[in-house]
Amino acid sequence: MSGPLTVVFRDLSYQYDGASAPLFTGLSAHLPQGFTGVVGANGAGKSTLLRLLCGHLSSTSGHVESAAEAVYCPQATDDPPLDLDAFLEDSSASAFRLRGRLNIEPDFGRRWATLSHGERKRAQIACALGRRPNLLAIDEPTNHLDSVARHLLIDALVRFRGVGVIVSHDRALLDALCIQCIWLEPPGAEVYPGGYSSARELRLAARAHRVAEREKATRAQRVLEQEMATRREKAAREHKVRSKRGLSRHDNDGREKIDRARIADSKAGAPLRQMRGRERQAVERLESVQIQKETRIGIRLFAEPSRRHRLFRLDPGEIALDDRRCLRYPALSMGPTDRIALTGPNGVGKSTLLRKILAETVVSVNQVIDMPQEIPANEVSHLLAVVRRLPAAQRGQVMTIFSCLGSRPQRLLETTQPSPGEIRKLLLALGLATSPQFLVLDEPTNHLDLPSIEALEDTLQDCTCGLLLVSHDQGFLDRLETLIWRIEVDEAGNSMVVLP
Repeated sequence: MSGPLTVVFRDLSYQYDGASAPLFTGLSAHLPQGFTGVVGANGAGKSTLLRLLCGHLSSTSGHVESAAEAVYCPQATDDPPLDLDAFLEDSSASAFRLRGRLNIEPDFGRRWATLSHGERKRAQIACALGRRPNLLAIDEPTNHLDSVARHLLIDALVRFRGVGVIVSHDRALLDALCIQCIWLEPPGAEVYPGGYSSARELRLAARAHRVAEREKATRAQRVLEQEMATRREKAAREHKVRSKRGLSRHDNDGREKIDRARIADSKAGAPLRQMRGRERQAVERLESVQIQKETRIGIRLFAEPSRRHRLFRLDPGEIALDDRRCLRYPALSMGPTDRIALTGPNGVGKSTLLRKILAETVVSVNQVIDMPQEIPANEVSHLLAVVRRLPAAQRGQVMTIFSCLGSRPQRLLETTQPSPGEIRKLLLALGLATSPQFLVLDEPTNHLDLPSIEALEDTLQDCTCGLLLVSHDQGFLDRLETLIWRIEVDEAGNSMVVLP
C-alpha cells in the first residue's frame, strides 16, 4: 500500500445518459483512513458514487482526488475476480492469512459455477484485500453471508488500513466498521460522524431542528403579513381622506392642510418601508430552510391462500450439488398458509432446493412470486422491457407499489442500469400487483435499503398465503414466526434437510 491515506471529492455531479435530471449534484466530502458508510434509498446513487471514486465512471462535473490504487467490489458475484487464480496460488504469508480468515478453499476457481453467492462474495473481497489498495470500495459485502462468514468478513475488514467506502444495509456492520456516514438524499448528501446508529440519530436531530426553524420562520412571516395588511389598509383609508379630489380649485386652505398631512405621512411611512424589508427577509429566511421530503413507505399485499391442500410435495430424494457433494431430503410438503424458512451455512444447497420445489409446485406460475438471490443482467433488461410494454393503467399500478417501497419510478423507467435493490423492488411490485398464493423468496432483504426491509417485514407479517424463504437475517425470521427447515452438513460434505 502506497500513496496518501485520504480521498477527497468536490462538487461531484453525475447524470446518466438519457436521464431527465442528475442523479446527484454538488457532493463534497473528505474520506479519511478507515471506513466511511454510504447510506440512502435504492436508486439514490450509492453504487454510482463508489464507481466514481474508483475511476470506473467519469463525473458530469466536479472531481475526485483519490489514491492511485483503488479496488471496487460490486454487488454482483456472477463472474470470478480477474485475479482469483493468482490469489489462490499466492504463497505469501499475507495471502495464506487472508485465505484462512475468509475460509477460501483452493478449488474455488474451478468450482466457481457451483459456489454459493456467499462463497463467491468471500472470495471477491479476499482478492480485493489481497491487492492491499489505498482505496477499497465495497458494495453490500454481507449479502448472502451466513453468520459465521459474516464474522469472518468483519474480522478481515477491521484489519484494513487504507481508506474504505462501504455500501450496506447491515446496520451492525456499519456500526462496527464506520467512522462516518454519507447519507445520500438526491440531489445532495450530508455527512455525519460515527456508524449508522449514531449518524441516524444526528440526522433525525438535524431534521427536527430544521422543521422547528421552518415552523418558526413560517409563524414570523404570517405575523408580518398580517401587520403589513393592517398597515396597508390603514394607509389606503388615510390616502382617501387626504385626497384633493372633490376640493374646489379655490380652496387654498384645504389644499394646504392636505399637503402638510401628506408630508407628515411620508415621514410616518418609514416604518412601513422597514416592515417591507423585514417581510422580504422573512421570506428569504423561510426559503433558506430546506427540508427533504420524506417518502411514506409501506405496501399492502393482496394475497390469498391457495384452495389446494398442498402447494407442493416432494418424495424423499437427493440433488447433486457438484461432482462430489449432494443434498439429501426427506418427504417435504407445504400447506397453503404455511410459513417456512430454509436455513443453513453458505454452500449447502438452499437455493438449489428452492429451484427443485418451484419445479414441483402445483400453483399456477402467475400466482407465484419467485425472487432469486441474484438476477442476471440479461434478465434485468427483459424485465424492464416487460414493464415498459404494460398497458398504462397496469404500469401505473406497478409503479405505485414500486414508489411505496421508497424508490423513484421515473428514474427506473429512464435508466438502463437500475440498482439491484430497484430490480428486487420491481419484482415485488409486479408480483404484488396480482393476487399471489405462494411467495418463494431467496434472501429477500439483500440489496434493499433499510426502510424497505422494515416495510417488507410488515407486509409479510400480514401475508395470508404460503411463504417459503431463505434468509440469514435471524431478526427478520423471528418477526415472521416461521417454521425452520435446517440444512446440515455431514462429515463427507453432503447436505441433509433436517425437519423440526
